[in-house]
Amino acid sequence: ERYPDAGSGLLYPSNLEDDIEEKIRSFRNIFPRARPSSRAAFLFSWSGEPLFKSEFERVLSETDELLGQTSASGPFFCGDTFTAADVAWAPFLERYRAQLPCLHDGLSPYDAKLYPHLTAWYDAMDTQIPAYACRVKGDSSSWRKVLMMAGFGNAGSTPTVVVDRMKEADAVERLPLSPEEEERQQALWDEYALTRPFLAATPGAEAAAIMTRNRDAIVADVLKRSSFTKRDIVPPNDEKELDEAMRWLACLLIGNGLGDTEGIQNIVGVGKLASFLDDRMCVPRDMGAMSAAAIKRLAFQLSS
Repeated sequence: ERYPDAGSGLLYPSNLEDDIEEKIRSFRNIFPRARPSSRAAFLFSWSGEPLFKSEFERVLSETDELLGQTSASGPFFCGDTFTAADVAWAPFLERYRAQLPCLHDGLSPYDAKLYPHLTAWYDAMDTQIPAYACRVKGDSSSWRKVLMMAGFGNAGSTPTVVVDRMKEADAVERLPLSPEEEERQQALWDEYALTRPFLAATPGAEAAAIMTRNRDAIVADVLKRSSFTKRDIVPPNDEKELDEAMRWLACLLIGNGLGDTEGIQNIVGVGKLASFLDDRMCVPRDMGAMSAAAIKRLAFQLSS
């Protein structure tokens, strides 16, 4: 999105073309052979069981070594320059960060002691590439959900570690942002929105705008699923009450949570609507990760 014209040289600087192509080719040599899957790629064997922990550790170590070749000049695959090599690797490393801790104990790509160069790459993508952080990047919840779905590479049942790890990760992701992290995210958002005047002023306000634009689809989805969705997250199935809940939720998102939700909790279904949207969302298909996170935090705040 930020680099619409590859021919401009932004993703393929002429002085780095050979290095970029080599780094992209390295992906095939490093990532494991696995059962094909559109959403849980490079995770499961042909039997449907997770690949061995040692195989994932090999992949992470070799990726870290590859990044280490140019780490003296910068954190990206070609040093200090974000290139097509990072674009090629990003979807899979992003998913690994969310999914691997759910498959084996003691396995995390984001580990500065074991994989310092890979950890630095994750940090650089999250802090130096606004388009990625604000809109392109998926969220961990979305990538974890597919581990529990039959037909996305697994054997049709949830791997043992997944459920506990998902609960632990969700609990952390629902916590309020620190003032420092909120300021950092807003600075990234401001830079991203600078050339996109159609965006709202904050990630939360953008979530409200997306929800408003998709009102009819959300209402239809709620009414369709009200009979078989988990009871604790079923929003009102009366359209008038649902509309009021959506309006209040939009106000909260625009106001960045408002801090005090005591009065809002008495409005029928606001918290359940937030939880329903959090459960149903697929990121980045529906919205960017920062905007989705604003809904997740509100869902927790309103249910506490």
